[in-house]
Amino acid sequence: MEPDLNPRQGDEASDEEIVRRTILDKEAFALLITRYEAKLLRYLERLGVGVREDREDILQNAFIKAYRNLNSFDPTLAFSSWMYRIAHNEAMSFFRAKHARPQVILSEEGEALLTELRDEGSDTAHTAELRLSREKLTEAFATLPPSYRDVLTLRFFEDRSYTELSDILEVPVGTVSTLLYRAKRALRAALPEQFSS
Repeated sequence: MEPDLNPRQGDEASDEEIVRRTILDKEAFALLITRYEAKLLRYLERLGVGVREDREDILQNAFIKAYRNLNSFDPTLAFSSWMYRIAHNEAMSFFRAKHARPQVILSEEGEALLTELRDEGSDTAHTAELRLSREKLTEAFATLPPSYRDVLTLRFFEDRSYTELSDILEVPVGTVSTLLYRAKRALRAALPEQFSS
């Protein structure tokens, strides 16, 4: 049996190593919870789960599901992608069960998305004049179909790679590219006063 990971070793261990150890020692899973709790709570908020208690419940369910299914974890995937996928699926189940719409609230971190939209959709003179309030971006973002919101959130707010997006959303990488292109185009269209020539 492998030795237990102390907190210091846990900081240095890869997710996949902690998963292997968790199979032998269930206490090691606490390291993964510590590593992902804040990130996934933030992600759930960005997906539109507006009430903190709901986010915490969804995350608890996601961690339970992950723990119960550790033996089926595919080590060819990144654990982070697998964990984000579980959290994403739990959030979608929450919305369906509650017949609720996501309550999209974007923070100042939307600047990366705005920069991308500006770079693709306007010339440099027009770009310099663009000023978009967080409220207008939030309103426009909320009008997008869920698949577009999901892909934009993961790419621009969670800084996930195309490969990670493919793993989390369970679609081919080519589909990720298409979704991102269409989502950005739809968001620009939802903000005509900002991106008209």
